[in-house]
Amino acid sequence: MAKDLLSFTLEELKEELTAAGFPAFRASQLYRWLHVQLADDYAEMTNLPADFKAYLQENYVLTRLEAVDHQVSALDGTQKFLFRLRDGETVESVFMKYRFGNSVCISSQVGCRMGCRFCASTIDGLIRGLLPSEMLGQIYQIRRITGERVSRVVVMGTGEPLDNYDNLLRFIRLLTDENGQNISQRNITVSTCGIVPKIYELAREKLSITLALSLHAPTDEKRREIMPVANQYSIRELMDACGYYFRSTGRRITFEYSLIRGVNDSDREAQQLARLAGRAGAHINLIPVNPVRETNYAQPDLSAVTAFKNKLEKHGINVSIRRVLGRDIDGACGQLRHRHLSEDGAIRQPVESMSGEKK
Repeated sequence: MAKDLLSFTLEELKEELTAAGFPAFRASQLYRWLHVQLADDYAEMTNLPADFKAYLQENYVLTRLEAVDHQVSALDGTQKFLFRLRDGETVESVFMKYRFGNSVCISSQVGCRMGCRFCASTIDGLIRGLLPSEMLGQIYQIRRITGERVSRVVVMGTGEPLDNYDNLLRFIRLLTDENGQNISQRNITVSTCGIVPKIYELAREKLSITLALSLHAPTDEKRREIMPVANQYSIRELMDACGYYFRSTGRRITFEYSLIRGVNDSDREAQQLARLAGRAGAHINLIPVNPVRETNYAQPDLSAVTAFKNKLEKHGINVSIRRVLGRDIDGACGQLRHRHLSEDGAIRQPVESMSGEKK
């Protein structure tokens, strides 16, 4: 199988190409074309000799994502993309404009096996993890298409990033490399539904990224109702892991909390959540749940969301409400991909879910 060119570090490229008889500076030229100029075709690499490009074409895969759907919100300008991969699978990504700069939310897997009840990403199960090149490719293609720079990256789209751990780490190293995009680790957020052993492993990497824990319920009983991963890891185990992460990295954890009307938005749950966040020193990001056709979960109205926020703040908790973007363009994670799969009749056979059953 041909090697994946876009997943190589600069040092690895130098080792590969010098071993093949090419000078080291060719690796630097190639790396710049791939990760700075964002070239996805050898024809664009005008300062590389023909024999070198022929060697690359014969021995390596040059990852290129094809945009098969591109939606632009009439409400806020958010752009959502559906990209086709080399094997025909699809992933979705979102481009968002904020006052502090442009942000891209990317997928880390084709589908998801976590089974969260309120999320469209998991409806069709997990097919596979994405390669580092396929994660980078989402950002690079969005930059090519929009002509805009990207200052922040959120790994919070389809998939569980820590379920694709090794590829995630390599992606982060490549994205933050000073010879490439050179995006600060502090401008990268990785979201997890709470795979405890991987949180400990990530903490030992001593990265400066922001880790966002998809908590969504303040008790084990309620969390098990909406998140199958809670059957494996208790909230106490999660809080211990979060504490270890903070002590190891000095980076404060964010608790992501999707507010679902009548499910996890009571006064008692606000008090329980405040206690958890207070002990962990966590910031809470409240997310009015995006309605998904296949579920019966509903979003609280704005007054209820604000009231919940106020209750948390009375306990001294730092809270924000996520700005709702892309509501008119299949904005929720997994919605665009699921609609295309349903329309095409292309639902694939997934791997096992968190419960060990086929989806």
